[in-house]
Amino acid sequence: MRDGFIRVAAATPKIKVADPVYNRQEICRIIEEAGKKGVELLVFPELCLSGYTCNDLFLQEVLLEQVKEELKTVVSFTRNKHMLVFVGLPWEHEGKLYNVAAAICNGGLLGLVTKTNLPNYSEFYELRHFTPGMEAPVMTDWQDTQVSMGTNLLFTCKEYPKLTVAAEICEDVWVPCPPSIRHTLAGATVIANCSASDEVVGKDSYRRELICGQSARLICGYVYANAGEGESTQDLVFGGHNIIAENGTRLAESKRFAPETVCADMDLERLNAERRRTTTYPAPDRSGYQTIHFSLAPVAGAENSSSCKNGQNQQENGQNQQENGQSQQETGQSRQETGKAVSGMQAGEKLLRYIDNRPFVPHDTRERSRRCEEIFTIQAMGLKKRLEHTGCSHVVLGISGGLDSTLALLVAARAFDMLNIPRSQIHAITMPCFGTTDRTYQNACQMTRKLGASLKEIGIKASVTRHFEDIGHDITVHDVTYENGQARERTQILMDIANQVGGMVIGTGDMSELALGWATYNGDHMSMYGVNVSVPKTLVRHLVRYYADVCGEEELKAVLLDVLDTPVSPELLPPENGVISQKTEDLVGPYELHDFFLYYVLRFGFKPSRIYRMALQAFEGEYEKEVIYKWLNVFYRRFFAQQFKRSCLPDGPKVGSVAVSPRGDLRMPSDAARQIWMDDLQSIKLKESTKA
Repeated sequence: MRDGFIRVAAATPKIKVADPVYNRQEICRIIEEAGKKGVELLVFPELCLSGYTCNDLFLQEVLLEQVKEELKTVVSFTRNKHMLVFVGLPWEHEGKLYNVAAAICNGGLLGLVTKTNLPNYSEFYELRHFTPGMEAPVMTDWQDTQVSMGTNLLFTCKEYPKLTVAAEICEDVWVPCPPSIRHTLAGATVIANCSASDEVVGKDSYRRELICGQSARLICGYVYANAGEGESTQDLVFGGHNIIAENGTRLAESKRFAPETVCADMDLERLNAERRRTTTYPAPDRSGYQTIHFSLAPVAGAENSSSCKNGQNQQENGQNQQENGQSQQETGQSRQETGKAVSGMQAGEKLLRYIDNRPFVPHDTRERSRRCEEIFTIQAMGLKKRLEHTGCSHVVLGISGGLDSTLALLVAARAFDMLNIPRSQIHAITMPCFGTTDRTYQNACQMTRKLGASLKEIGIKASVTRHFEDIGHDITVHDVTYENGQARERTQILMDIANQVGGMVIGTGDMSELALGWATYNGDHMSMYGVNVSVPKTLVRHLVRYYADVCGEEELKAVLLDVLDTPVSPELLPPENGVISQKTEDLVGPYELHDFFLYYVLRFGFKPSRIYRMALQAFEGEYEKEVIYKWLNVFYRRFFAQQFKRSCLPDGPKVGSVAVSPRGDLRMPSDAARQIWMDDLQSIKLKESTKA
């Protein structure tokens, strides 16, 4: 476990019905293989020690005795495997038979989770053999001691308490109110499901949606292990359909009809962050639950280490809990303190999960087109409402031939079409100055004409030069005054023209620029409604591309494609040989990196060091680690220093899960200290120098 990632696996052994010895051998083989891969949570199918399809053989004493003997071997085999394992088996208690999942860790049997809902319809006849499990834990005999048995058991990792695992068994998740609901409300972050779900046509799709949907609804991780090859085919076939899901996302899925183990790295920090920010997700209520602590640290020397040794369960605050010292034998046991890395993933190891390096942009072409259309509509509807409310039938915007102003113009055209207002009442103003190139100027003019908006050119060289004379600035000094003087002159012109035509100024700046503060305060920073305020730069590009593809006008498409090929630039410095000399990404860094940082900073509140590690994997082969580290530093410095610009943003529509509006998603003090974030970044360098 490292940085909040835990490696989990769902395994389907090839079994033999009613042959616990063979099944135990297969289970132990898989445990051994999983240990070599760094798996820390491993889930096996329902009743896999005996086989799910034993039917009336479950009533045979010899089978039940042998299953218990093989469980002892499995428990012993897990010593120093540094993983929590769930294995399904039949268990007799006080003359009744129960369908249970045994929770095993480091040579100890932690507890037995009972199946609550026993199907007795269609092809299922579980009530013929089993008794519905009790919710409140009881004690059942295990070797020379006792162990907890019941549905309401929570297994919490000592080294990392955010890893709290609960279990349900097969049918439990198919009912209207699954046990996993109350498990997560009691604090479980991961649900293990030992299952035996047979295959019929179309069932796999429903099963997949069910598991992913449950993980989304409960904001949890879900590890679903299904029975497969080896089960009796007398009447049924089991496909071994294993699924690992995290908050609605399918992390891994096995092929059906072949014994397979699937692994993935589950992000507990992400789950915790999502629950923390969702204020409607209640605080844990563990009433009626027993919490059993386990350790993923090595165990040295001791014999079986039951979490319930000598009946050491204590009643505390109305609920059964175990003290930290009661879950494992003290003598000879090696422990690690909370927060330190234990077994599993090692430093520098690649994560077994996909990390999207463009989190704002869908990779699937069809989904991306659908998303672009939706965002265009949200932007246009926001502007439409504002125009209706104010009674304005004119808008004014500066058009530069760059991406952002192009998108703003396209949105304005969509809004005017919705309102049946002539596009000619969109006043696009081009204001060439010292840095304007012929390429961007021509693109701005052509696209405005093709869209049917009004175009007006106002050169600002003379007025800016006069302004520099007024304030005593040397025009040959190309500093921040030189650049910002042009930006503020343009904004003044736009505001005044808006007064002339009785309209409003439409802001063009995007969310990435606002996150970095890459805007001139009271210059392009200011407008009366900012349609791009929640759109990151990486998505702006795809929105313009989408419009080019669907507009149906070849000449307009050609202009838009050339805009896409033009380097991002404010064009405030003189060009070199007619070519743009000032490239934004050379100054503040690549926007694809900054958008990646922005997403994980605002959406999940991750630490800089964790985002750095994720970026290394996401941008592997694209950027060297020194480059990523450099621009991550730049991001944090600018993000904190430039909040004052975001604190007084004009209105604008939210389009995605991340936004920087001071009235909505980002209520951040403008003078907050950034030192602890920079210290965390510095720790990365310290760790790397120590390794060297």
